[in-house]
Amino acid sequence: MSEAMLSKVRKLLAQAEDPACTPAESAAFTAKATELIARYGVDRALLAAQDPTTDPVGDRVLDIVAPYARDKVGLLAAVAEPLRCRCVRRRQGNGFVAHLFGFASDLERVDLLFTSLLVQAAHGLAGTEVPADDHPAAFRRSWLAGFAEVIGGRLWAAETAAASESGTPSVALVLADRSDRVQRRLTEEYPRLRTAPPRRLGGTGFGSGAEAGRRAHLGGRGVGASFGTDRRLGR
Repeated sequence: MSEAMLSKVRKLLAQAEDPACTPAESAAFTAKATELIARYGVDRALLAAQDPTTDPVGDRVLDIVAPYARDKVGLLAAVAEPLRCRCVRRRQGNGFVAHLFGFASDLERVDLLFTSLLVQAAHGLAGTEVPADDHPAAFRRSWLAGFAEVIGGRLWAAETAAASESGTPSVALVLADRSDRVQRRLTEEYPRLRTAPPRRLGGTGFGSGAEAGRRAHLGGRGVGASFGTDRRLGR
Protein backbone atom coordinates (compact mmCIF):
# COMPACT_ATOMS: atom_id res chain seq x y z
CA MET A 1 0.00 0.00 0.00
CA SER A 2 1.37 3.44 -0.88
CA GLU A 3 2.62 5.61 1.97
CA ALA A 4 0.05 8.28 1.13
CA MET A 5 -2.82 5.79 1.31
CA LEU A 6 -1.44 4.19 4.48
CA SER A 7 -1.09 7.61 6.11
CA LYS A 8 -4.67 8.50 5.24
CA VAL A 9 -6.03 5.22 6.61
CA ARG A 10 -4.06 5.59 9.84
CA LYS A 11 -5.27 9.17 10.26
CA LEU A 12 -8.88 8.07 9.86
CA LEU A 13 -8.39 5.32 12.42
CA ALA A 14 -6.72 7.71 14.85
CA GLN A 15 -9.77 9.97 14.58
CA ALA A 16 -12.08 7.01 15.10
CA GLU A 17 -10.18 5.99 18.24
CA ASP A 18 -10.18 9.47 19.79
CA PRO A 19 -12.05 9.30 23.15
CA ALA A 20 -13.70 12.64 22.34
CA CYS A 21 -15.24 11.14 19.20
CA THR A 22 -18.93 10.22 19.35
CA PRO A 23 -19.96 6.67 18.37
CA ALA A 24 -21.51 7.99 15.14
CA GLU A 25 -18.36 9.91 14.23
CA SER A 26 -16.18 6.91 15.06
CA ALA A 27 -18.30 4.65 12.87
CA ALA A 28 -18.05 7.13 9.99
CA PHE A 29 -14.25 7.34 10.22
CA THR A 30 -13.96 3.56 10.44
CA ALA A 31 -16.25 3.04 7.45
CA LYS A 32 -14.14 5.43 5.37
CA ALA A 33 -10.91 3.62 6.28
CA THR A 34 -12.47 0.30 5.30
CA GLU A 35 -13.70 1.76 2.02
CA LEU A 36 -10.21 3.03 1.16
CA ILE A 37 -8.60 -0.34 1.86
CA ALA A 38 -11.18 -2.14 -0.30
CA ARG A 39 -10.90 0.40 -3.12
CA TYR A 40 -7.12 0.03 -3.05
CA GLY A 41 -7.51 -3.71 -3.60
CA VAL A 42 -9.68 -3.19 -6.69
CA ASP A 43 -7.35 -0.53 -8.09
CA ARG A 44 -4.33 -2.79 -7.73
CA ALA A 45 -6.19 -5.69 -9.35
CA LEU A 46 -7.10 -3.60 -12.40
CA LEU A 47 -3.55 -2.29 -12.70
CA ALA A 48 -2.13 -5.81 -12.52
CA ALA A 49 -4.52 -6.94 -15.25
CA GLN A 50 -2.65 -4.55 -17.56
CA ASP A 51 0.82 -5.27 -16.15
CA PRO A 52 1.06 -8.50 -14.12
CA THR A 53 4.56 -7.64 -12.90
CA THR A 54 3.13 -4.93 -10.63
CA ASP A 55 1.35 -7.44 -8.39
CA PRO A 56 2.58 -11.05 -8.49
CA VAL A 57 1.03 -14.03 -6.74
CA GLY A 58 3.01 -14.96 -3.64
CA ASP A 59 2.83 -16.37 -0.14
CA ARG A 60 3.65 -15.53 3.45
CA VAL A 61 4.18 -17.68 6.52
CA LEU A 62 2.98 -16.57 9.95
CA ASP A 63 3.60 -18.23 13.31
CA ILE A 64 0.42 -18.20 15.38
CA VAL A 65 1.16 -19.03 18.99
CA ALA A 66 -0.87 -19.87 22.09
CA PRO A 67 -3.05 -18.91 23.83
CA TYR A 68 -6.09 -19.42 21.57
CA ALA A 69 -3.94 -20.16 18.51
CA ARG A 70 -6.72 -21.96 16.65
CA ASP A 71 -9.06 -19.02 17.24
CA LYS A 72 -6.46 -16.57 15.94
CA VAL A 73 -6.12 -18.66 12.78
CA GLY A 74 -9.89 -18.45 12.44
CA LEU A 75 -9.68 -14.66 12.59
CA LEU A 76 -6.89 -14.69 10.02
CA ALA A 77 -9.03 -16.77 7.65
CA ALA A 78 -11.98 -14.42 8.21
CA VAL A 79 -9.77 -11.53 7.07
CA ALA A 80 -7.96 -13.36 4.27
CA GLU A 81 -10.87 -14.88 2.33
CA PRO A 82 -12.80 -11.66 1.56
CA LEU A 83 -9.50 -10.12 0.42
CA ARG A 84 -9.00 -12.98 -2.07
CA CYS A 85 -6.26 -14.75 -0.11
CA ARG A 86 -6.23 -18.35 1.09
CA CYS A 87 -4.91 -19.66 4.38
CA VAL A 88 -3.59 -23.14 5.18
CA ARG A 89 -2.85 -24.02 8.79
CA ARG A 90 -0.29 -26.54 9.99
CA ARG A 91 0.09 -27.64 13.59
CA GLN A 92 3.36 -26.53 15.22
CA GLY A 93 3.80 -27.32 18.91
CA ASN A 94 0.93 -25.74 20.81
CA GLY A 95 0.31 -23.27 17.99
CA PHE A 96 0.06 -23.21 14.22
CA VAL A 97 1.94 -22.16 11.14
CA ALA A 98 -0.43 -20.23 8.87
CA HIS A 99 0.58 -20.32 5.21
CA LEU A 100 -1.07 -17.49 3.27
CA PHE A 101 -1.42 -17.36 -0.51
CA GLY A 102 -2.46 -14.31 -2.50
CA PHE A 103 -1.40 -11.44 -4.68
CA ALA A 104 1.21 -9.15 -3.11
CA SER A 105 -1.18 -6.23 -2.62
CA ASP A 106 -3.84 -8.46 -1.05
CA LEU A 107 -1.33 -10.11 1.29
CA GLU A 108 -0.31 -6.61 2.34
CA ARG A 109 -3.93 -5.72 3.10
CA VAL A 110 -4.41 -8.92 5.11
CA ASP A 111 -1.28 -8.19 7.12
CA LEU A 112 -2.47 -4.65 7.87
CA LEU A 113 -5.93 -5.70 8.99
CA PHE A 114 -5.01 -8.87 10.89
CA THR A 115 -2.33 -7.04 12.86
CA SER A 116 -4.81 -4.40 13.97
CA LEU A 117 -7.61 -6.84 14.72
CA LEU A 118 -5.42 -9.00 16.96
CA VAL A 119 -4.80 -5.98 19.15
CA GLN A 120 -8.45 -4.99 19.14
CA ALA A 121 -9.52 -8.53 20.04
CA ALA A 122 -7.06 -8.57 22.93
CA HIS A 123 -8.44 -5.29 24.22
CA GLY A 124 -12.00 -6.48 23.77
CA LEU A 125 -11.40 -9.72 25.65
CA ALA A 126 -9.61 -7.91 28.46
CA GLY A 127 -12.59 -5.60 28.90
CA THR A 128 -15.23 -8.36 28.83
CA GLU A 129 -16.24 -10.07 32.06
CA VAL A 130 -16.66 -13.84 31.88
CA PRO A 131 -20.03 -14.91 33.33
CA ALA A 132 -19.73 -16.75 36.63
CA ASP A 133 -21.43 -19.84 35.22
CA ASP A 134 -19.20 -20.13 32.11
CA HIS A 135 -15.74 -21.61 31.72
CA PRO A 136 -13.27 -18.75 30.93
CA ALA A 137 -11.52 -20.51 28.03
CA ALA A 138 -14.80 -21.67 26.47
CA PHE A 139 -16.27 -18.18 26.78
CA ARG A 140 -13.23 -16.57 25.16
CA ARG A 141 -13.17 -19.05 22.29
CA SER A 142 -16.81 -18.39 21.50
CA TRP A 143 -16.19 -14.65 21.88
CA LEU A 144 -13.41 -14.83 19.31
CA ALA A 145 -15.63 -16.87 16.97
CA GLY A 146 -18.31 -14.17 17.11
CA PHE A 147 -15.72 -11.45 16.57
CA ALA A 148 -14.24 -13.23 13.52
CA GLU A 149 -17.63 -13.96 11.96
CA VAL A 150 -18.75 -10.34 12.05
CA ILE A 151 -15.38 -9.08 10.81
CA GLY A 152 -15.55 -11.45 7.85
CA GLY A 153 -19.03 -10.26 6.97
CA ARG A 154 -18.01 -6.60 7.13
CA LEU A 155 -15.03 -7.23 4.87
CA TRP A 156 -17.10 -9.17 2.30
CA ALA A 157 -19.53 -6.24 2.18
CA ALA A 158 -16.75 -3.68 1.75
CA GLU A 159 -15.04 -5.67 -1.01
CA THR A 160 -18.33 -6.21 -2.87
CA ALA A 161 -19.16 -2.51 -2.67
CA ALA A 162 -15.71 -1.47 -3.92
CA ALA A 163 -15.99 -3.80 -6.91
CA SER A 164 -19.49 -2.64 -7.82
CA GLU A 165 -18.56 1.03 -7.52
CA SER A 166 -15.37 0.77 -9.58
CA GLY A 167 -17.14 1.76 -12.80
CA THR A 168 -15.25 -0.93 -14.71
CA PRO A 169 -17.51 -3.59 -16.27
CA SER A 170 -14.76 -6.21 -16.37
CA VAL A 171 -13.78 -5.91 -12.70
CA ALA A 172 -15.75 -9.00 -11.66
CA LEU A 173 -13.89 -11.10 -14.23
CA VAL A 174 -10.54 -9.66 -13.14
CA LEU A 175 -11.21 -10.44 -9.48
CA ALA A 176 -12.52 -13.93 -10.27
CA ASP A 177 -9.38 -14.65 -12.29
CA ARG A 178 -7.21 -13.50 -9.38
CA SER A 179 -9.06 -15.81 -7.00
CA ASP A 180 -8.59 -18.72 -9.43
CA ARG A 181 -4.86 -18.03 -9.75
CA VAL A 182 -4.45 -17.94 -5.97
CA GLN A 183 -6.30 -21.25 -5.67
CA ARG A 184 -4.07 -22.82 -8.33
CA ARG A 185 -0.97 -21.66 -6.46
CA LEU A 186 -2.28 -23.16 -3.23
CA THR A 187 -3.14 -26.46 -4.97
CA GLU A 188 0.36 -26.67 -6.41
CA GLU A 189 1.78 -26.38 -2.90
CA TYR A 190 -0.83 -28.56 -1.17
CA PRO A 191 -2.26 -31.01 -3.73
CA ARG A 192 -3.85 -33.22 -1.05
CA LEU A 193 -5.26 -30.55 1.22
CA ARG A 194 -8.19 -31.64 3.39
CA THR A 195 -10.91 -29.42 4.87
CA ALA A 196 -11.02 -29.37 8.66
CA PRO A 197 -14.32 -30.38 10.29
CA PRO A 198 -16.41 -27.59 11.80
CA ARG A 199 -15.78 -26.71 15.44
CA ARG A 200 -18.30 -27.04 18.23
CA LEU A 201 -17.99 -24.24 20.77
CA GLY A 202 -19.75 -24.37 24.10
CA GLY A 203 -19.10 -20.92 25.55
CA THR A 204 -21.62 -18.08 25.75
CA GLY A 205 -19.38 -15.30 24.46
CA PHE A 206 -20.39 -15.37 20.77
CA GLY A 207 -22.84 -12.46 20.99
CA SER A 208 -20.44 -10.28 22.95
CA GLY A 209 -17.64 -11.03 20.49
CA ALA A 210 -19.92 -10.29 17.55
CA GLU A 211 -20.77 -6.90 19.02
CA ALA A 212 -17.05 -6.15 19.43
CA GLY A 213 -16.56 -7.14 15.78
CA ARG A 214 -19.19 -4.60 14.75
CA ARG A 215 -17.28 -1.89 16.63
CA ALA A 216 -13.81 -2.92 15.42
CA HIS A 217 -11.66 -0.57 13.37
CA LEU A 218 -10.75 -2.26 10.10
CA GLY A 219 -7.20 -0.99 9.70
CA GLY A 220 -3.74 -1.41 11.19
CA ARG A 221 -1.70 0.22 13.90
CA GLY A 222 0.88 -2.35 14.97
CA VAL A 223 0.67 -5.51 17.02
CA GLY A 224 1.01 -5.73 20.79
CA ALA A 225 2.22 -8.60 22.90
CA SER A 226 -0.92 -8.77 25.05
CA PHE A 227 -2.54 -11.37 22.78
CA GLY A 228 0.54 -13.55 22.59
CA THR A 229 1.39 -13.31 18.88
CA ASP A 230 4.83 -14.05 17.51
CA ARG A 231 4.63 -13.12 13.85
CA ARG A 232 7.16 -14.15 11.22
CA LEU A 233 6.54 -12.89 7.70
CA GLY A 234 8.21 -13.92 4.51
CA ARG A 235 9.39 -17.21 3.22
